[in-house]
Amino acid sequence: MYYNSIIETIGNTPLVKLNKVTKGIKGTILAKVEYFNPGNSVKDRMAIKMIEDAEKEGKIKPGGTIIEGTSGNTGMGLALAAISKGYKCIFTMSDKQSQEKINILRAVGAEVIVCPTNVAPEDPRSYYSVAKRLSQEIPNSIYPNQYDNLSNTAAHYETTGPEIWEQTEGKVTYYACGVGTGGTMCGAAKYLKEQNPAVKTVGIDTYGSVFKKYKETGIFDDNEIFPYMTEGIGEDILPKNVDFSLIDTFIKVTDKDAAVMTRRLAREEGLFVGWSCGSAVFGALEYAREHMTEEDVMVIILPDHGTRYLNKIYNDTWMKDHGFLESRDFATAKDIIQSKNGSDRLLTIEKKLKISEAVRILNKEGISQIPVTDGEQIVGSLTDSKVLNHLIDNPEIKDHPVSEIMDPPFKFVGMDNTLDVLSSLIDRENKALLVRDEKNKVHIITQADLLLAMTS
Repeated sequence: MYYNSIIETIGNTPLVKLNKVTKGIKGTILAKVEYFNPGNSVKDRMAIKMIEDAEKEGKIKPGGTIIEGTSGNTGMGLALAAISKGYKCIFTMSDKQSQEKINILRAVGAEVIVCPTNVAPEDPRSYYSVAKRLSQEIPNSIYPNQYDNLSNTAAHYETTGPEIWEQTEGKVTYYACGVGTGGTMCGAAKYLKEQNPAVKTVGIDTYGSVFKKYKETGIFDDNEIFPYMTEGIGEDILPKNVDFSLIDTFIKVTDKDAAVMTRRLAREEGLFVGWSCGSAVFGALEYAREHMTEEDVMVIILPDHGTRYLNKIYNDTWMKDHGFLESRDFATAKDIIQSKNGSDRLLTIEKKLKISEAVRILNKEGISQIPVTDGEQIVGSLTDSKVLNHLIDNPEIKDHPVSEIMDPPFKFVGMDNTLDVLSSLIDRENKALLVRDEKNKVHIITQADLLLAMTS
């Protein structure tokens, strides 16, 4: 028996029992190891589905070009499809993606355009926007758009879900998966819940992403969005493939916890997997400790292979430089918060407060900056230097509301960000940083906090 092309080998990946990292957890924990796909990731499944559906609809013709924004894995799946079907590929990627991913895509003949990470999705420089623009400019091209193309979800409804059901003989009770575009999570979840509505689904999110709060409150909170390092998980948009009704709960995982768990999977389970795999396992096990019984069976998706992270989480120097391995005393945002022993009550002012009253609060509390709120939302910031400049120009402004002179909100950062990262984010335009802890409480980190941490 032989296959007519490499894309025919996609799917039917194995389930592997986790034995060591699950110590102390009841029930059976199984990992669906998606690096057995030819492109070494779960994204192969939806890549071929999106292209074949586009062909059926006449959206791409022979010799055409596939253009997509990708974190790397979808690009690889699309590139394999392109090779088999005779298409060209152009991929846009954010500059936080590993060099290995870029090199792999170029090795299979794709053109790769690297775009800045820390810009809004609608910014013309973002990898979303660049891909859309190129698809409009290049004749006979297609922009599959893995985020909103429902063929993504359909691929996992048709393949991943049925495989899990068959491989567990219908005994699966919990399904856990990292949520990025949402296709893997929701496609398989839809199928599994149709077979057994009692199956519980656990979406794994990351700090800096909007999913968890949106699921719990229905609010898209821009303040939840801040830079994070884990690749292929979380979003600053709401993709159409994310059907929140199919996800029972979300668990957030830090960059550090994800990276450390990824390395544990390699050393303790023999699974050489990618960074978001560590996120999925860490978050799923946190949930399993509280909810699973001896009779339960949980399946966790491990999306990709570790070769794409050799210069990051599998590099000891890189891990140490980011405070993920304890070789030197790296203070993090979490350390700074904990050092205050609960004394860091976050002071805020309402945007409708008079400027003169805001000045009195700053003086009374002995602080030079303060977040500005509108109800429960942080909508801006105020610094004493900014107030002084405005009062010099126009003393009468003291009776005006703070909203007239406030600056944008202070940036939110992750709990694992180290001193070097934190200090680089505080400048003349951004006088402080905000951190949201595991209990959703917001803390402020000022220049004074950084100086104290660096000298203590």
